[in-house]
Amino acid sequence: MNIKKGEIEKVNWKNLSYSEFVERFMQKNQPLLLNGFSEHHNWRASVDWVTPLGHPNFQFFSTNFGDSKVQVADCDTREFTDQKREEMLVSEFIGRCLQDVEGSAVQCSNSHSVPYLKDWHFVKEYPEYVAYKTPMFFCDDWLNLYLDNYRMHTDSDTYQENNEICCSDYRFVYMGVKGSWTPLHANVFRSYSWSANVCGKKRWLFLDPSQHHLVFDRYEFISFAKYKLMMLFQKTLIPMRQHLPSAICPCMQAIWLERMQEAGEIIFVPSGWYHQVHNLEDTISINHNWFNANNLSWVWNLLLRDYNEANEYIEDIKDVCEDFEGLCQRNLAANTGMNFYDFFTFISRFTLANIVLLCYINGRHGNITQISSTIAQHLLMNLGSIRKVASEMKDRHALKGNQDRAVDIIETLEDPSFCKLCMDIGRTYAMIHEESHLSFDFERASAGEIVDLTVLKAYTSSQFYTPEDLVEFIDNAVAEHGDCYINSSAI
Repeated sequence: MNIKKGEIEKVNWKNLSYSEFVERFMQKNQPLLLNGFSEHHNWRASVDWVTPLGHPNFQFFSTNFGDSKVQVADCDTREFTDQKREEMLVSEFIGRCLQDVEGSAVQCSNSHSVPYLKDWHFVKEYPEYVAYKTPMFFCDDWLNLYLDNYRMHTDSDTYQENNEICCSDYRFVYMGVKGSWTPLHANVFRSYSWSANVCGKKRWLFLDPSQHHLVFDRYEFISFAKYKLMMLFQKTLIPMRQHLPSAICPCMQAIWLERMQEAGEIIFVPSGWYHQVHNLEDTISINHNWFNANNLSWVWNLLLRDYNEANEYIEDIKDVCEDFEGLCQRNLAANTGMNFYDFFTFISRFTLANIVLLCYINGRHGNITQISSTIAQHLLMNLGSIRKVASEMKDRHALKGNQDRAVDIIETLEDPSFCKLCMDIGRTYAMIHEESHLSFDFERASAGEIVDLTVLKAYTSSQFYTPEDLVEFIDNAVAEHGDCYINSSAI
């Protein structure tokens, strides 16, 4: 029995518009390899981080960023569903695993485990060092735009002051020697991700979400099947695969998509796609997790699933626990990265930001029925996606006892962080849709011009307590500022 394989599509970025990328890959949730970026993006990382021979410039990192604390995975040691990790300095990572020989990095003796530096929050740690520019296709990034202005957790018990960098964004640098790898997994929050190879070569293996039941059980444990898959992919059990019946290893029935990624190429990983990655050479990559209106429902569905499983797991203490719901939400935040309250606050603020921008466009350029504003349509599509998710939250009674955790609308509108979020989103959409006149407006406008409280207060209640409040607010705002752009399928 042979492993069933296919390949993901490969497209040169010059032959793909933003709208085509959205329609063909984001909305259809299909993976993609983009090439040609090395010709277009003169990234500082492509110069500083790479030797003249195209290898990672490890000495540069040791000299300039050696005091950074990072997470390093031991690729030879398992720990639960991941690899064992250890915190160390960048200089220690390089010193332990590499030797510098006439300016080029070579791997140490085989007696050492294979190390892999992962999840380095480089952008947050070194904001003045602009290593790269996010490609246009991936700029509609609600997750990182939000975290540039707010913390994810609204509960002070969940947020820890000494962990500010580690939970501040989802932009990462990865650095690994040949033979390092990442086990099969799906992205945090079931977000999209993009991964750009600054240098080196990777092998990717993908599993469509519709086939994950062939590998995982209902709790996403993969035990025997996962072990067989990883061994097969590492070519250690290839001689045995003819003798593995599908009843014993159902993952053999799955169709795996494979793709080699060279330096200067970018992989787009859609929501819910499991993937496993091997470094075939010494590599450095840049990786972002992100979501937006196109995959917001994936985030909500993951939260709901994880909440139900956590609730079921501790249900036997429900009668003796004074705050059972609070315990479930704290567990959800700890295990998944956010809980229902965090998510509701997130979508509430994004609702307000999108409506603020609609009001601003109307005020500056007249009623949107008289102009062809792709940004206005984009904002309305965002509101439609949020409304759909809020309706599902309402139907599930997702915020029981939320009276103490309301989102204060006026307080939010007057918050400088919210004003900055609005301008960040506005500039992003003006760039994506190439509306230079609006980009110029967002660069010059003051916070008061963007967030016009006199316009918003006319139909604004004071607080969002429940998803039902949010749905009603969106309906009123859309009726006032853009009903003509919304068809029956959008909201």
